[in-house]
Amino acid sequence: MTEATAGLVLAAGAGRRFGGPKAPVLIDGERLVDRAVRVLREAGCNPVVVVLGAWQGEVAHAETLVNPDWPTGMGSSLRVGLSHLVSRAELDRAIVTLVDLPGLTGAAVRRLMSCPAPLAVATYQGERGHPVLVAREHWGPLIATVTGDSGARAYLSAHEVAGVEVGDIASGDDLDVPPDREALVEPVHEARDHLGPG
Repeated sequence: MTEATAGLVLAAGAGRRFGGPKAPVLIDGERLVDRAVRVLREAGCNPVVVVLGAWQGEVAHAETLVNPDWPTGMGSSLRVGLSHLVSRAELDRAIVTLVDLPGLTGAAVRRLMSCPAPLAVATYQGERGHPVLVAREHWGPLIATVTGDSGARAYLSAHEVAGVEVGDIASGDDLDVPPDREALVEPVHEARDHLGPG
């Protein structure tokens, strides 16, 4: 029996080192947030939930949530997203990814989804990255413990996590600093919607 898997995109950050929120930035004519949703949907994730914060806007083919505490870091966005999914009794697990992974592919997500472990992480040439597969049994403990900008790092370090190599079919490189932006993207000026500090 196929396990029902949600997709969760963490897209609330202000992108301070990057120069602005990454969610609305265009790469090859597609916003990063729309690309993330498309990749998860192509892999079979349903529903796909996007957690927004510093930038808020319409996102097609996804459920959107707003994290009012987004300045505190990624941990609060993970709590918001998982807390929303907990009420969906039909869901067995979630694929958690970041909005700024333009090299992620549906094939890589599908390979991660094929892993039977309750906790699994995509690896790129052996290095851990995103997405992360999290079975329902871990949602409650994560909601109770994640803090700050490290997200689930401490929790995952304390548990057995399977690694799933996807470096042959995807890139785990994120967009983190302005030189990447200048080389790869066109900013969306009309969607600069900073809420709160930053």
